[in-house]
Amino acid sequence: MKKIFSVLIIAIVAAALAACGGKSGEVADDKLVVGASNVPHAEILEEAKPLLKEKGIDLEIKTFQDYVLPNKALAEKEIGANYFQHVPYLESQMKDHNYKFENAGGIHIEPIGVYSKKYKSLKDLPNGATIIMSNSVADHGRMLGLLEKEGLIKVKEGKGTEAQIKDVAENPKNLKFKADVDAGMLPKAYKNNEGDAVLINTNYAIDAGLNPKKDAIAMEDTDSPFVNIIAVREGDKDKKSVKALVEVLRSKEIQDFIEKKYKGAVVPVTE
Repeated sequence: MKKIFSVLIIAIVAAALAACGGKSGEVADDKLVVGASNVPHAEILEEAKPLLKEKGIDLEIKTFQDYVLPNKALAEKEIGANYFQHVPYLESQMKDHNYKFENAGGIHIEPIGVYSKKYKSLKDLPNGATIIMSNSVADHGRMLGLLEKEGLIKVKEGKGTEAQIKDVAENPKNLKFKADVDAGMLPKAYKNNEGDAVLINTNYAIDAGLNPKKDAIAMEDTDSPFVNIIAVREGDKDKKSVKALVEVLRSKEIQDFIEKKYKGAVVPVTE
């Protein structure tokens, strides 16, 4: 009888704890768990921690190495927000996975770069050169736009940021596109001298020890529409801790930190 009573007590306590504990990714007024890429996102969040603490908010940072898991974790309430993606990628993920997310605010831009160990300029690329790109289709329009601006290709009119490789209308150098590489592996492809040129997302370039301003042979303009944002689940955008996070990340202290640390490879935005 004692044994049965003890089991019942344990079950009741466990149920009570589960009921009041909730998932770690629930957004509270005094705590927020944010998923982020190592560089520069997690570094920027670390700088923001004490500023949020002054506002009575504890910031916990969980780092991710890819572009898929942070949104999955947000949907499953393992985190309360994420900071790693730009708007076109968020929109494509919401469409593909039926995620119910919203944009809580833009924080910075990471101009994408072209890297090559073989050539010092895109103009030097030979006929039939191989261009290595991310397998993230959401980035293809952005990458093709950079190549178009540099005069290497022309994309079908009206495609813009939604352009894919099949939308290349003019390709005078008969460039070959290899777009089956995970974004996080692009720096390795560059260091292994694969292809003739590699387009690398700035966060992965910096994480791999590259200096986009010095090592890239071409860079995207800083007026890019691909602003990195804080993403949250629908209904959480106006929560106290989320609004405070965006406010702090847009503050002069954090903007100054970004400009000083990344020297133009990461550009802060104010709205």
